[in-house]
Amino acid sequence: MSPRFLTLEDVQEVLNISSQQAYALVRSGDLPAIQVGGRGIWRVEASELEDYIARQYEASRQRASQARP
Repeated sequence: MSPRFLTLEDVQEVLNISSQQAYALVRSGDLPAIQVGGRGIWRVEASELEDYIARQYEASRQRASQARP
């Protein structure tokens, strides 16, 4: 069974991005996340990450179709 929540490090690994990029996605609201614990550690629900990826695929498809002559 997969974990429900992922760390930002997990997100970095899945998306192959830097820690700064993962944090920016969360802070901007592009990738919904929650803060847990007294130190406010970020967690991303696995389904939210999958939804984000699907949105990025759709946005890429739209950009590609608009770029066609």
